[in-house]
Amino acid sequence: MFERILVAVDASDTGERALQTAIRLAAERQSTLRIVHAVDVVNVNLGAEFPDPAPMSNDIVKHGQTVLSGAEAKAAAGGVAFETHLIKIEKLKQSISEAIASDAEAWAADLIVIGTHGRQGLSRLFLGSVAEGVARAATMPVLLIREQ
Repeated sequence: MFERILVAVDASDTGERALQTAIRLAAERQSTLRIVHAVDVVNVNLGAEFPDPAPMSNDIVKHGQTVLSGAEAKAAAGGVAFETHLIKIEKLKQSISEAIASDAEAWAADLIVIGTHGRQGLSRLFLGSVAEGVARAATMPVLLIREQ
């Protein structure tokens, strides 16, 4: 059980906790870990008068690769089999949550590990919840790691 674990990371403390939990689970179960980070490059500068999304998109992708590089080092130190993948959202109307759930499905993950900030009220309404969206869209179990 849980031979293929996908963990979604970002640059937050909660994302770090999710990564550490996934590494620990993968080590205990001798599972393969897939570390993903999603970037939305289609909606960059959408409202600008003269949109030139290329420079900003490149920065977003570079940041995503930096996040994954840091996660790679931690997974290697944890002694687990792993791979990384940068998910690029390039279609309008596709959410980060849907992209993560789709990647997990395509990779045949047995479990998704993702951090949640536990927002409530207006902040949840306006900011949304990627973790909640993943839990709704995923076809496999999702382990939500809360803020400390």
